[in-house]
Amino acid sequence: MVIHMLFNLGDIVTRKSYNNDTFFEIVGINDDIAYLKGINIRLEADSNLDDLNKIENDNVIDDDNITTNVTKSFNLDRNEFFYLPGKILHIDGDEGYLNRCMNFYKKLNIMSYGLCLKENDISREIKKYLEKLNPDIVVITGHDAYYRKKGKMADVDNYKNTKNFIDAVREARSYEKNQDKLIIIAGACQSNYEELIKAGATFASSPKRINIHALDPAIIASYVALYDRNKVIDIIDILSKTKFGSDGIGGVAVSGCMFVGYPR
Repeated sequence: MVIHMLFNLGDIVTRKSYNNDTFFEIVGINDDIAYLKGINIRLEADSNLDDLNKIENDNVIDDDNITTNVTKSFNLDRNEFFYLPGKILHIDGDEGYLNRCMNFYKKLNIMSYGLCLKENDISREIKKYLEKLNPDIVVITGHDAYYRKKGKMADVDNYKNTKNFIDAVREARSYEKNQDKLIIIAGACQSNYEELIKAGATFASSPKRINIHALDPAIIASYVALYDRNKVIDIIDILSKTKFGSDGIGGVAVSGCMFVGYPR
């Protein structure tokens, strides 16, 4: 009980048993168990309260640095030319991460639409939003996990939400079969990368079944949105901009989505 009183909902913590490697927010407490949500990593977990370190400095969100790095990658001549980046539909199972991604797009001046849906509802809803908004890029993300104790890595039934993401990707790909006309970015932490790509995703997580950053799907979407439509993207370069590179996200090379106009 004494330990419980040291922690409150909303506290920022790390886990001692994991070498304090990840920042979490406490979203629930039941007896001596805390329910945690990753601050920068798309991860849900639980932990004994006595395994937690409370972080007094709550300035742990790193979105501004990521935005700066993306902006530096695109040195656009705004004196002579005008630019029409690709349009993004971002569907997220987590409202907090969705809001951060939408703020990220806004800072980059990319037209985007955000939708928070439970992972198992996305496949039923996605097509009507594709028809209504006609985006160039759709992001399908939220939470996932690979349950190693259940069995083989290839079996989608051994994942929390990979099957739901696969169903959503198939619906989106049935709407538009051409990879260059609809870029699909799918998956979350530890998702089955190979099966998402087979289902029709252009980019997917996670080749090494690792956790990904909350903004990683948005980083990929933004780079594609800001890449010249007449050029094939540098896939190795784009993947390197994410938190864990090609260990966290992989994909296929397609053309960018941005129109360049002249004169301004």
